Amino acid sequence: MIQPGQTYTSCHPLDEARRIRIETYRPGDVRAHIVDADTGKRFRQILVSTLHDSNRTKSGAPRRSGYALDQP
Repeated sequence: MIQPGQTYTSCHPLDEARRIRIETYRPGDVRAHIVDADTGKRFRQILVSTLHDSNRTKSGAPRRSGYALDQP
């Protein structure tokens, strides 16, 4: 479940483990408002379908897109 304050890390191998933090999200919304986790800047929206619980797929392969949850 997505909640404000959660931190996610980019799954893309070339993104240098870029981290984002959820600022606001209402259950049922298609988008969440995020900021850069380290600086708190760069406020923007992201589709919640790109936020994942794990950096692995169901088959065990590493994800190559989206963001994986850092802190449960």
